[in-house]
Amino acid sequence: MDLDDSPEQATYRAEVREWLAEHRHEAPAPMGDMEDSEYIEARRTWQRQLSERQLVGVTWPSEFGGPGRGPVEQLIVNQELVAAGVPGGIDVIGLGLMGPCIMVHGTPAQKERYLAPLLHGDEVWCQLFSEPAAGSDLAAVQCRARRGDDGSWRLTGQKVWTTNAQFARFGMCLARTDGDQPKHKGLTMFVVPMDADGVTVRGLRQISGEAEFNEVFLDDVVVGGDEMVMGEVGGGWGAALTVLMYERMMIGLGTEGFGYSPERFAGAVAGSSRMDRESGLRAKLADVAAELLAVRFRGFQSLSQLEDGRVPGPEFGLAKITTVNAAITAGDLIADVNGPDALVEPGEWAYHISFLPGLKSAGGAEPILRNTVGERVLGMPPEPRLDKNITFDDLVARQREGIAA
Repeated sequence: MDLDDSPEQATYRAEVREWLAEHRHEAPAPMGDMEDSEYIEARRTWQRQLSERQLVGVTWPSEFGGPGRGPVEQLIVNQELVAAGVPGGIDVIGLGLMGPCIMVHGTPAQKERYLAPLLHGDEVWCQLFSEPAAGSDLAAVQCRARRGDDGSWRLTGQKVWTTNAQFARFGMCLARTDGDQPKHKGLTMFVVPMDADGVTVRGLRQISGEAEFNEVFLDDVVVGGDEMVMGEVGGGWGAALTVLMYERMMIGLGTEGFGYSPERFAGAVAGSSRMDRESGLRAKLADVAAELLAVRFRGFQSLSQLEDGRVPGPEFGLAKITTVNAAITAGDLIADVNGPDALVEPGEWAYHISFLPGLKSAGGAEPILRNTVGERVLGMPPEPRLDKNITFDDLVARQREGIAA
């Protein structure tokens, strides 16, 4: 594989770098208070500017407002944003996950209604998937949707760990529409207006003091008729898998865009006398560097596959696991070497160290992803599944009986 930019890519990189240099003074800080309405509006405005220059939704087809470039060009933009010290679009969830889901599963009317405002930052989206009893096992969601006599759908349930719900215009919600089917069936994906009656958003305060995540309560929320269904009624699991695959790809390929590079981590401990004296610390840093370099070069290979039109597969889950675990280890090493100074707020590493553990669950927890890779990539036999041919309502009843016993 040739790791150098082609002449066309080098020209594109120079154009992106030049535009960012000219406009970086207009950009808000990459990190800010996501509960501050002024900061949110500044990030929206910046996404609008980026979209006008076609620097968000880089791989989106031209028919949906994007430039129709390849994943390599998206990587170039991500690298140049980091180098310029400016943020990308505020709606990472929408641009990277919800937008592709709408393109794959949406009706022509849904694509026309939702994609352009999403791309421009006018309408932010959130992902209403996880629940208190359905995190790693997403198919166990208990949020219910029932159709009323007038044909409209009503949703009742609770979602949790929802990023951007506090200022999102729409949410993509996975809900159960048929409890007489096994748990992976009978699910439907809905578009939920976040300002609808019955929607309550509550921030979840993290150890850093911020509330980046939310819990969302849906109390008999009327979302509308089938025009609010994404995909087919009963086909929600397929739509959810589309989102999850793109989420794992985004995390797995976004190593450097997130700042998780071996060079940056090495720079944080460079010059420390402890690093000079203690071979164990140097070995830990070497392990982190090896893992992240492996992800980097596997990512380059994945980019070639995407360029050939192959869709994200379950193997991206392993890149996600490796990236997050290596970044957590690096944060621990930095705190160990630099002491309490590494935890001072605001600081370069305090947020990193407090935020990373929560990312372990994004896109699927590690045991679930390892099982998926083992079964679907390595061809290993699946674990015994006692819930495969049981209706979801029967499964819930048995669980309640077991708890009561």
